[in-house]
Amino acid sequence: MMNAQLVDDLKLSQLNPGQKGTIVSFTDAQMAVKLMEMGCLPGEVVEVERYAPFGDPIAIRVAGYQLCLRKAEAAVIIIE
Repeated sequence: MMNAQLVDDLKLSQLNPGQKGTIVSFTDAQMAVKLMEMGCLPGEVVEVERYAPFGDPIAIRVAGYQLCLRKAEAAVIIIE
């Protein structure tokens, strides 16, 4: 589930509102456990819905519900 940091890895925190991606892996094992407990599982499609006024937190839609993540948490999620 862990992925070596590659130059072309796209992180969830890099998407703009309305953009979608599929979760591939995570860059932090401890954070991965927390994120997977919240429904952010590899293979799930995730969509960025909106950013808070100062860019943190981020509202996303995953597994049929809305979830708010801090930008640092979203930066752990590798998508394609």
